[in-house]
Amino acid sequence: MAQQNKNQPDEVEVESEENEQGKDIEVDEEELPSAAAAIHEQIRQDGEKELERDSMALLWSAVAAGLSMGASLMAKGIFQVHLGDIPGGFLLENLGYTFGFVIVIMARQQLFTENTVTAVLPIMHKPTGSNFLLLFRLWGIVLIGNIVGTGLAALAFNHMPIFDDATRDAFTHISEKVMANPPAEMFANAVVSGWIIATMVWMFPSAGAAKIVVIIMMTWLVALGDLAHIVVGSVEVLYLVFNGSISWHEFFWPFALPTLAGNIIGGTFIFALISHAQIRNEISQKAKAEAAAKKRRAEREKQSAENSQS
Repeated sequence: MAQQNKNQPDEVEVESEENEQGKDIEVDEEELPSAAAAIHEQIRQDGEKELERDSMALLWSAVAAGLSMGASLMAKGIFQVHLGDIPGGFLLENLGYTFGFVIVIMARQQLFTENTVTAVLPIMHKPTGSNFLLLFRLWGIVLIGNIVGTGLAALAFNHMPIFDDATRDAFTHISEKVMANPPAEMFANAVVSGWIIATMVWMFPSAGAAKIVVIIMMTWLVALGDLAHIVVGSVEVLYLVFNGSISWHEFFWPFALPTLAGNIIGGTFIFALISHAQIRNEISQKAKAEAAAKKRRAEREKQSAENSQS
């Protein structure tokens, strides 16, 4: 029955040595060369599961994540209105930025920047054309779903009778601050943001019950640095689009394209590559040692069989 399910047209499977051998990825730290290797393999296992998920499930989860990210703008705007100029207000206001991330990650919704490291590790492990297609499929679906969700949140904030004028003005002020950066700065900020989010994902396997603390700590840092994030930023910039302050063209440039490129480079080509490189040789050496041990066992068994026959 399991083999029949694998042959269904809607099923996808990541190409990996473990899948070819019918095994699971080893994530037990005691069976791996180092703690870093155990973290890497845990994240690679999670990445394979995400790459193999059904397209519609991915899309709806991504739309939900985009909507949830509206909580970051909402909390930050409400804090700004009520904190005013009190000492420490800047710190508390930016704490509101973390709300959307907490909801999305704890609810296991699909967030684009989280996938820039999680889903990339299986491809780095086995960079085949099929695996790259699965990665681009995941990224495309999740990014589209996130943008749709953020657009719905921005529309609701603009047109539903939820917030007073002071809060709407705060939303506008926060969003205009995002658009104040030229494309080069938007890109540079997004590289750092992508790297921080990737670092956060790398910390999850060893975070345990402190996972929510890790989320708040790392995303609060993104907010304090006024760094660019493609999903949270889309809520903010689309708010300006829907209230007529800027055009759709300005959403894509100077915001979306530089920010998207920076997040991908920071999370994938910097963090994920370095993280993969540090354990690739360890895992390779372990695989070679296991293969050599298997070969020696086979030779001993063959020799023993020949001796018994003689």
